[in-house]
Parts: sequence; structure tokens; C-alpha cells
Amino acid sequence: MASSGLLADALRNAERYSRINNEGVRLQFRSDRATVIALDYLNVDRRSDRHQIEFWLTALVRICRELTDNRLAPRKLTVRHFRDYSPAEYKLFLASDVEFGAEADEIVFSEQVASLPIVGADTYLNKLLRQYADEALAEQPHERGSVRIDVERVIPQLLPHGKAKTSDVARQLGLSSRTLSRSLSAEGVSFGKILEEFRAALARRYLKDRELPISEIAWLLGYREISSFTHAFKRWTGMNPREFRSSAP
Repeated sequence: MASSGLLADALRNAERYSRINNEGVRLQFRSDRATVIALDYLNVDRRSDRHQIEFWLTALVRICRELTDNRLAPRKLTVRHFRDYSPAEYKLFLASDVEFGAEADEIVFSEQVASLPIVGADTYLNKLLRQYADEALAEQPHERGSVRIDVERVIPQLLPHGKAKTSDVARQLGLSSRTLSRSLSAEGVSFGKILEEFRAALARRYLKDRELPISEIAWLLGYREISSFTHAFKRWTGMNPREFRSSAP
């Protein structure tokens, strides 16, 4: 979103790619007579949730403000659940009222808001990120149920932060480390093997982009030192990253 050209582009990217990270909430964007961001729950009982949807909506308002460096005020913000009153903090933060008990969970801005430029727009970076995201989207399995698939979904989010460890992934999935290890073992695979395969595949993909520094690739894969990445890559391919990049078409 932050490298997109206009806010409309950022929201379209969010609509297209957010399901890579989150399968429970679907973001939808439209802009005709107004700029509308809507949220729909998938396979989750919307009636059971109040706090998260309020967080989602206020966070999205803040993101739009940060992206455009503009203190945008929604025309209206609607949520499906009921409250006896609208907290004063909402009015202060949003500069508008919240309509509870509505038919949709939506943020509505004026039509012109969609055309606001993004302050950190970067055409090259945006093209690169959309390419990676399209590949990730295409590789997403259509059927759920496997613990391995759940692990593969979580690992990419944690890799750049160096937190793609068994305990961190288990926490994301609401499991203990022992339960996660046993479940993967029952499927004939280990956490270490999944992580290794992911890193190897991503490393090859990143190295084909000659504009991406090897130091940044190491960070994206969760390595603190380039030497650690180099040692791992040579184990995977028999070449160091620079040799692979030179030989790649």
C-alpha cells in the first residue's frame, strides 16, 4: 500500500492481496460517488466479534491518513453490532460519528479521497511487490485442513523479523510447540524441513532480481548475518548467492 501511486491504488492492492495474510476478513474497495472501504467476515460468526472489527476500521482510517499525510475524516463509519452509545474517543479520533447497528461494516470517505497521492509512492518497488504478491496468491492452496498448509501460510509473515521459529509459528496458530511438532510429524514432515524449503525457494526468487541487495535478501529470509545466508544457500545449491545471481538468466 505504501508504495502505491494513489490511495485508490493502495486500497485496490489491499483488496487483492490481504487474503494472503488473513483468511478471516475480506477487504473490499469501491469508488463511485464515494470512496468506500468495506469489511466482510469469512467462515467467522460476525455476531461474535465487536472489538476486532472496531480495531480494523479505526486502523484503516489511520493507515489512510498515514499514506496520504492527510488527516482524513470519514463522512461516516458504520458497524453491524450495537452499542448503547458511541465512545467519545471515537468522535475525537475519527472527527465523525459512528453508526452502530448498521447493515454493513464500512468506512465512507468523499469521492475525491481516492485520488489523493501516496507520500511514499515508488513505482519500481510497487511493481516488484505486486509481482511477489501475485506469485504468493497463485501458490495459495484452495483447500484447507493441513497443519503444514497453516504453517506455510504463517512463515512468510515472520521470516523478515527473524521470528520464524517453531514457538512463534505455534503461537500464531494457537498451538503449543509440542502439539505443532507432533501434528507435522503425523503428516510426515518437520518444521525445519518446511522452513528450509521456503527459504531456499524464496532465495532463488529474490536473487533473480538484480536490484535487490544480497544483504536485504538475507534479512528478508530471517538471517542476521550475510555469512549465515551464504552458508545456507551454498548448502542448497552448491553455489554462493553471487555465483547463482551471475548464472541466473
